Amino acid sequence: MSLPLSGVKVIAFEQYGAGPFGTQYLADMGADVIKVEPAGTSGDYLRDIGPYFIDGDNKNSASSIFFQALNRNKRSITLDILTKEGKIILQKLVENADAVCNNLRGDVPEKLGITYEQLKPFNKAIVAAHCSAYGREGPRKNWPGYDYLMQAEAGYFSLTGEPSGPPARFGLSIVDYMSGLTMSFGLVSAVLSARSHGLGRDVDVNLFDTAMFNQSYMAAWTLNTDFKSERLDRSAHPILVPCQLYKTKDGWIFLMCNKESFWPILCKKIGREDLSKDQRFENFACRQENRDEITKILDNELMKKNTSDWLKKFGGIVPAAPILDLKESLENPFLQDRKNIQHLKTKRGDDISLLKTPVHVSDSNFRDKTAPELGDDTHDVLEEIGFNKEQICNFKNKGII
Repeated sequence: MSLPLSGVKVIAFEQYGAGPFGTQYLADMGADVIKVEPAGTSGDYLRDIGPYFIDGDNKNSASSIFFQALNRNKRSITLDILTKEGKIILQKLVENADAVCNNLRGDVPEKLGITYEQLKPFNKAIVAAHCSAYGREGPRKNWPGYDYLMQAEAGYFSLTGEPSGPPARFGLSIVDYMSGLTMSFGLVSAVLSARSHGLGRDVDVNLFDTAMFNQSYMAAWTLNTDFKSERLDRSAHPILVPCQLYKTKDGWIFLMCNKESFWPILCKKIGREDLSKDQRFENFACRQENRDEITKILDNELMKKNTSDWLKKFGGIVPAAPILDLKESLENPFLQDRKNIQHLKTKRGDDISLLKTPVHVSDSNFRDKTAPELGDDTHDVLEEIGFNKEQICNFKNKGII
């Protein structure tokens, strides 16, 4: 069977993290994602970002491993859409597409002519999806913005790190990734509507709104109660206990007894059934009041065995996880069992390993491809939308592609 988004064509004006991460989901699900990069430039900034490249010093436009991690299964064309001929090419692309998306500064899409109002004369059903920093309206629409700035302003720093240390950011560009994925979700939703009703629309997502929305229940607590957020020792949950890091004989383990039923099971597994009958630890509220005492007790018991021993004892019964670094996480036997790492070859024959998409679709026939070199597909894409070889050669000579 074909993948769910086979037959969907997306024209992407994207760069760096959020947009490419989101459209890679679309491409992995079978959409034809055509990455449009400015003619006469080195394209997406990520193409030049190191320090790691597939082929060492023999770099090409798709050598950056950073770039490869966000642009699998896409096609690349180069195009100057500000020229007269470039606008004609854009028109033909839009006529044959379901959506145009971008992750540009909020004031840029209108300047480039890629909003719904500007594109609908060519295709009334086109969806224009935007992923800006602070939105396309308001006082910050022309502000550049990046993931870590959003984490700082949306309160993430205030929630991350130990109480005695400085505020800290989340270890990954989680706002970029969530925003790109949210944009793609909005895009697919609008395409479904357009295919039913024949009319497209603008879909707007921005990093700031997404970062704030991710506050979820903590925002609801803060808006409606006297809850005040704080950083807790050992990455503890604000109200659920035990849910934090604990010491073992050879390191650390993270326990998450996030249901009342897990507490007595944990007590039994560590040989301290008496704790489950102790009125000080009777429920979450009591355990929260006595968090420090529980930490001392659990440290003392858990330090009698190695982390791996406890994981065998707890496995599938008490929610627990080891503390791994990135390399260890990628060597995790469970990851191997899941077959979550794919081994691909670039067009030039270079090997690269990447994580597979987390969306598993049954009964589908799809072969992953590495990220394209700059402009790799320009000729093919232009032929597909009706331009002949002579016209394409002329565009190239003029620097339009």
